[in-house]
Amino acid sequence: MIMGMENRIKPRVFVIDDDPEIQILLNKVFTLENYDVDLFSNARDALTQLQKRQKTVEKCDLIVCDLKLPGINGLEFLDLLLKDGLEIPIIFVTAHASVETAVEALKKGAFDYVVKPIHLSELRIIAARAFELQKLKEERSLLQKKLDEQVTRNGSFGQMIGKSQKLQNIFDLIKRVARSNSNVLITGESGTGKELVARSIHEKSERRHQPFIPINCSAIPDQLLESELFGHKKGAFTGASESRKGLFEEAQKGTVFLDEIGDMPLGLQAKLLRVLQERKIRSIGENFLKEIDIRIIAATHKNIRTLIQDGKFREDLYYRISVIPIQLPPLRERREDIPLMVDYFLKKYCELNHTPLKKLTHAALAKLLRMHLPGNVRELENMLERAVVLCEKEWLDEPDLETENTENHNLPLQGLFTQLPSLEDLERTYIRYILEVTHDGKEKASEILGINRKTLYRKMLRN
Repeated sequence: MIMGMENRIKPRVFVIDDDPEIQILLNKVFTLENYDVDLFSNARDALTQLQKRQKTVEKCDLIVCDLKLPGINGLEFLDLLLKDGLEIPIIFVTAHASVETAVEALKKGAFDYVVKPIHLSELRIIAARAFELQKLKEERSLLQKKLDEQVTRNGSFGQMIGKSQKLQNIFDLIKRVARSNSNVLITGESGTGKELVARSIHEKSERRHQPFIPINCSAIPDQLLESELFGHKKGAFTGASESRKGLFEEAQKGTVFLDEIGDMPLGLQAKLLRVLQERKIRSIGENFLKEIDIRIIAATHKNIRTLIQDGKFREDLYYRISVIPIQLPPLRERREDIPLMVDYFLKKYCELNHTPLKKLTHAALAKLLRMHLPGNVRELENMLERAVVLCEKEWLDEPDLETENTENHNLPLQGLFTQLPSLEDLERTYIRYILEVTHDGKEKASEILGINRKTLYRKMLRN
């Protein structure tokens, strides 16, 4: 049974037309097709009833509307429907001279149109197809609601896993935040799942059918980041051999995730602030503005307030991007979630590697629960993947759960302080040590060192 239709026998159609003869004709057609029909002579009255009745058993399932109406015309009525979030299939009735306008309505989101004089058999087919689509949407909405209600029971929410109260609070916040278009700032240590939260907000929002574009502000050189975001005109700078859309424009109607926004250069921060204020962008080399409709979700593992005090981040931009702040707890503050994640990651990597399902001994699980795991969920996942690949036994024990061979990796630092090295020598040795520990993983090394990848590359070249 479809939610909202338990006590309904017939679907309901709103017919909006100021011509009484058309009203009589369409009322007869839809009544014979076993629809309930409400007749309106103008769009304003229809909109009022839609707003009142969409959550009742008298909700509307289909709208048939003339394009030319007194007061609010068909296109304006469609805009108001979309603005109110009323996702109801609408079929426009139009004269031959207004077909171009009807096509414009299709681009905006109308379901279909018919041309006067109306071919009733064509209208019946289109209406039946529209009603079936609406039923599928309602069924999907009911299914999603049931899935959301099961979050607490099965301990999962999208790609995030956990039953701890702290994580359940995050899940609840995501659902509430997804309904709005407000900018969100996600903070938390590296590896806590900031991008997963951003994706979940997008996937549960009205923008879910539009692009989700993640951008790592620390991974793109400063001089290229502006072009990546805003686009550029051919010849705007050396190497710009052709015009290119920026990622803001590519994400039109969707969501842009600005990861590690704390590493964005100050000059670009000012331009981003203007975009958030005006909702317009200017490509490099262009002299005109383009309107954009995007939602910004930003994230950082750094303390933005400290960056503001140090003059490295604009305070006005901070208040723009953090309308809704979400602070993710580190794994050590929700250790009760570790067993669930262990089960998930073991199953995932055993399937990927085509090996029989492995399990943890009680001693191994106890060890995981005691470990500090500064890399949080990412470190836990990497450790379990490595254990699945390297261990041939069915049961993983304590020795199989090592993040690094600390005994060997400590050797490069032995005797350093007895030799009284300079700061430059100490930095060089420590960077080499971290690169060895992370097996030359530049992203992980930069996270441990607390610097972005560009700075790490520069120091590596200098050393």
